[in-house]
Amino acid sequence: MTALAVDSLSVELGPTRALDGVSAELGTGEWVALIGPNGAGKSTFLRAAAGLVGYSGSITLDGDELSTLARRMIARRVAFVPQAPLLPPGMRVAEYVLLGRTPHIGAYGYESAADLEAARQAMARLELGPFAQRRLQTLSGGEQQRVVLCRALAQEAPLLLLDEPTSSLDIGRQQQALELLSSLREQEELTVLSAMHDITLAAQYADRLVVLAGGRVVAGGPPAEIATAELLAEHYGAVVQVVGEGGSLAVIPVRPV
Repeated sequence: MTALAVDSLSVELGPTRALDGVSAELGTGEWVALIGPNGAGKSTFLRAAAGLVGYSGSITLDGDELSTLARRMIARRVAFVPQAPLLPPGMRVAEYVLLGRTPHIGAYGYESAADLEAARQAMARLELGPFAQRRLQTLSGGEQQRVVLCRALAQEAPLLLLDEPTSSLDIGRQQQALELLSSLREQEELTVLSAMHDITLAAQYADRLVVLAGGRVVAGGPPAEIATAELLAEHYGAVVQVVGEGGSLAVIPVRPV
């Protein structure tokens, strides 16, 4: 089944066409990583898929056109982790994570036992229990990023959109977060679309890589076919060495001779 499909997607941000005729699909339970140089349109792609920017073309969620869905219905289907989330400084971690349950809360505005349990489980998965009563402004950048991811997991949406989900995390927390996502994807058919600068991590965890450049899709396929020195040189202007094979690919920058 197709979880997300975009066809001829274009987005204009002021005078700039950030996306230009992009088409792509994600199968249910698949993990696709968007890679590409700065300004390629990766974040805009995610925001469009989350229903946060206007667009032309078509975006469908499980066959339903995104533009016809109510905001609450989109939030039940799609959880979005932005690159620079809004974090109310006086709010406690437990309160913030519980906000992920907002699309599921009824008309009277009270959290159910199921909502509280979903938030608790998400915090346990990311080892945030000891942080429950900490205020957001007291956390480090990496801790805040874990809390934002936790809120998204508490939302229990089948499609997770991640914009640079590991950028503030140390190497151990990066692995922890990505392994958790990989596990959830296998156990619960979670579909993941992530924009990632770290091509090594993208190649090790995603089923497919899609390369954006200049607002267009310029390449896509299994990591072993996309994470090549030639392709990365062409679109990033970088000199790299790619070592390993299959799920153990690593992209290493090399000083030009």
